[in-house]
Amino acid sequence: MSDGTPSLLDRLSLNQQTLRQWSLPELADGCARAGVRGVGLWRAPVQEYGAAAAARLVRDAGLRVTSLCRGGFFTALDPGERAAALDDNRAAVDEAAALGTDTLVLVSGGLPAGSRDLPGARERAADALGELGPYAAERGVRLAVEPLHPMYAADRCVVSTLAQALDLAERFPAGQVGVVVDTYHLWWDDTVGAQIGRAGGTGKENGARIAAFQLADWVTPLPAGVLLGRGQLGDGVVDLRWFRQRVEAAGYRGPVEVEIFNPALWARDGTEVLAEIVDRFLTHVG
Repeated sequence: MSDGTPSLLDRLSLNQQTLRQWSLPELADGCARAGVRGVGLWRAPVQEYGAAAAARLVRDAGLRVTSLCRGGFFTALDPGERAAALDDNRAAVDEAAALGTDTLVLVSGGLPAGSRDLPGARERAADALGELGPYAAERGVRLAVEPLHPMYAADRCVVSTLAQALDLAERFPAGQVGVVVDTYHLWWDDTVGAQIGRAGGTGKENGARIAAFQLADWVTPLPAGVLLGRGQLGDGVVDLRWFRQRVEAAGYRGPVEVEIFNPALWARDGTEVLAEIVDRFLTHVG
């Protein structure tokens, strides 16, 4: 007899960038046909399609939006740039609410030109979370701080470890600010198991900080620019099942979102790639 807990396959979500070759209608139709019930969306294609229309499209396909990517980029020194970033993030919160997702993924931003002050940049990110958290919570959206691999610290994200992300998130109510556990960015850190436990709990009100769980594998050699080097599940060195077990032990029962930026996947037939992802998910994550 079922205890009402969704099966692992029912929790599978496909991030839009994994099948970048598909339009939003193709994504909704393809996922519905494959039995994938969740999608993670990105702001640019949502804005192009229209947030209300995108929400309706996904809902009519029997899917739900598990996250919206992305907000953040809070580290500028110039007051005007910081104000513009806050305005843009309020718009991102509104878009997430319109789509019916409670998770807005945030990337902190890198070092401003000429700066070497990592702690100062992280502090500016904390200031932004303090301003945006209540605004997001009023709209049913939680800010999800995503730590990125240290190779992105200079230009994209000064938050490089789950510990650093939690240090930021724990300044604020758990219902306002959580963290993202992304296997691609965190697999190398020998403290990540303990930090996942630190983030754990059974619900927002009980202190759970895990707002999203994302999967991609680590393969080498990395491509030039490194951004598009994420591997298909099972092609690399990440123990994906271990991560799934750790986040579940910490109380997380939410969506498991596959987010892979890889031109080789984008060049293939989307239906074929999605079938492969489902198979790899069951083999390497389940």
